[in-house]
Amino acid sequence: MNNSLTIDVDATRWAPGDRVGLPLVVLLHGYGADEHDLFGLVPHLPPGIAVASVAAPLSPPWPTPGRSWYPLDGPDGRHGDAVTVAARSLIDWLDAAAGDAPEIALLGFSQGAAVSLQALRLEPERFSAVVALSGYASPDELPNDESLRESRPRVFWGRGTNDDVIPTPLIEHTSQWLPDHSELTGRVYPGLTHSISEDELVDVRVFLEKWLEASAT
Repeated sequence: MNNSLTIDVDATRWAPGDRVGLPLVVLLHGYGADEHDLFGLVPHLPPGIAVASVAAPLSPPWPTPGRSWYPLDGPDGRHGDAVTVAARSLIDWLDAAAGDAPEIALLGFSQGAAVSLQALRLEPERFSAVVALSGYASPDELPNDESLRESRPRVFWGRGTNDDVIPTPLIEHTSQWLPDHSELTGRVYPGLTHSISEDELVDVRVFLEKWLEASAT
């Protein structure tokens, strides 16, 4: 398994406008998508923020299009170490492209959600909130996990009752792990598949508005 990955800084898609001094929300797409996939969420996010949508560092096996954060199949598929390598690449991207952001929240879908939570676990002081949509917390143990029980960062975890993409054991683990390691806002949406609904976007906006209010004080 590759122990170092690089995110293409030039592929990052930024929301238009001046971002100096603004809180930053970083969008992390899912498997087979790219930096354009979640950009349609920008109008649903609160005003007064900078938004960056990053391209994952890997290409999935042919013929799957887009990008991926870590393998889904083979010996490294969904392995915690692979998720950690991807999360470190995100942290390296932040150092290079957004190191001056006063506050950072991560918003990830599926693989992007897993990487977002893993990045929070690697550098809990770096991120003040995570929105994890249709994803999971990797079941490995990391050195900072115990400190999260004390700091309890803000996490929104949303998923659908009809989502059959994320394996059940990972959902069960996450449903136990997140309440123990975060200030969790959890939502389960009846009938929703592996996707994002309008109701979920409303809840995400409220969550981020509360994050901004807390950041301002």
